[in-house]
Amino acid sequence: MKLVRYGNPGKEKPGLIDLDGKLRDLSGVVPDIGPAQLSGAGMARIRKSNPAKLPLVRGTPRFGCPVSQVGKFIAIGLNYADHAAESGVPIPKEPVVFMKATSCIQGPNDPVMLPRGSTKSDWEVELGVVIGRTARFVKKEQALDYVYGYTIINDASARDFQFHTSQWGAGKAGDTLAPVGPYIADRAEIPDPHVLDLKTWVNGTLMQNGSTRNFIFDVGYVIQYLTNFMTLSPGDLIATGTPAGVGFSRKPQVTLQPGDTVKLEITGLGTLENPVKDA
Repeated sequence: MKLVRYGNPGKEKPGLIDLDGKLRDLSGVVPDIGPAQLSGAGMARIRKSNPAKLPLVRGTPRFGCPVSQVGKFIAIGLNYADHAAESGVPIPKEPVVFMKATSCIQGPNDPVMLPRGSTKSDWEVELGVVIGRTARFVKKEQALDYVYGYTIINDASARDFQFHTSQWGAGKAGDTLAPVGPYIADRAEIPDPHVLDLKTWVNGTLMQNGSTRNFIFDVGYVIQYLTNFMTLSPGDLIATGTPAGVGFSRKPQVTLQPGDTVKLEITGLGTLENPVKDA
């Protein structure tokens, strides 16, 4: 099942993508796609619905972030050996954890707005994990049972702000620096999140071409690690790290400029395509 939210910002409706790739309206079944629906009776109603009988949405509406009311937006840094190598840092012994603000979140085709004063903004294609059940002290072997599904996240980064200090937040938490979507694919659609290809194009040029086969810490380990010290709740997002190919590590460096277009793709999860603009 592929769940979406569509419509104008702040007024998105719930929907799903049927087997023919058509958008169907779910607003007669559930009020939204958020924590309550991912974990409760709302999901049972969605699963019982017949997509062929749901209203067909005409035209090409805007898609928003496919999950609403995100409580925590957690990111994992340096989770691919090739990205650690291109960044010139050792492979971490445990996951590198930082937080992105929920105000980072953009729809899958909304613009990335370059922070004022930043001249070294960058792209990062990442597998996004959407939590579906409250998780605390979870063992790696059971961790995927707490996942509702998966999506694409662009962990866009203002690198010059990121390295002002040893803490990355200033370069990671800026408004619009996390397009998410276009949909959440549930675990039936993505039975194994560790065999997916990830790609990024900037203005049509392939920049990243990686695979989740090369995770340092797989999804199960990341959830085990996080839930040892924090509770994960339905609707929380985890960005699981990016492979090599970011602009900051290229020689010469490549930085995002107003007018650029960044396209991200992950196997089975569709594509994001975002214009880049000045804030």
